[in-house]
Amino acid sequence: MKPAPFDYVAPPTIAGALETLAEAGGGAQVIAGGQTLMPLLNLRMSQPFILVDINKTAGMAGITHDGSATRIGAATRQAALLVDAELAAKQPVLVKAARHIGHHQTRNRGTVGGSIALGEPAAELPATSVALGAELEVHSLRGERRIKAEEFYLGPYMTTIEPDELLTAVHFPLWPAGTITVFREVAQRPGDFALVGLVGALHVEGGRIARAGLAWFGMGPTPIKARQAEQALLGQAVDAVDPARIADLAVSDTAPFEDHHATADYRRRVGQRIFARTLSEALNEKQPA
Repeated sequence: MKPAPFDYVAPPTIAGALETLAEAGGGAQVIAGGQTLMPLLNLRMSQPFILVDINKTAGMAGITHDGSATRIGAATRQAALLVDAELAAKQPVLVKAARHIGHHQTRNRGTVGGSIALGEPAAELPATSVALGAELEVHSLRGERRIKAEEFYLGPYMTTIEPDELLTAVHFPLWPAGTITVFREVAQRPGDFALVGLVGALHVEGGRIARAGLAWFGMGPTPIKARQAEQALLGQAVDAVDPARIADLAVSDTAPFEDHHATADYRRRVGQRIFARTLSEALNEKQPA
């Protein structure tokens, strides 16, 4: 099949893009990488009457750092995350997760904002934004607002972004030096969406867990924050943590689904095992003095 007819604009400025989105009244669709949108257009599962191309829109791409966070423009290619040495030092969890996104070809076109805005429940970047406490920078002609990633996802491919709004950047807070990365996913083949996935970070001070951010992907209709596990870990001495107990708490926050790839029971059992194993391995890493 071929896409239904649509108009096309490539605004050079964010203001121009916002004007088009406002005028479209919900009939516009933003395109950057197009890794999900193009197949949907071809199948006519998405039929916007105007396509807003932000690939050449000024200010939509790039990686910058300040004293508290890393700002990543929404149109930044996923592949760019893997070649930025400063990003690897300041956001190791994000870079580790990015290595598992799709394939080399899709990372070269796919964007950070596109993945996060889509909210695929089994994708790495939406869950990473939830785990690390990211904030989404959203603009419209009505102004700017910041949305916490954990409050952004409402259901499968459903978010709090309004039709006239544009995701312009994602702000990942900086974690202290020595933060432990937590990442594990189970997929049928490299590059496939995860059947079960876990991502997050732990920071240890004085032998105790001072900060924890953990989230699941592939374990429900949205990325899911492992709230009970985080709370149980805070203040715990590293050598006193019971990984199996924490894993049980983490799985109890999930809502696994059944599909032709795996059953809900499979996802729960595998989730419990990879959580306990990954947590144990993370805590057994040498801690900074």
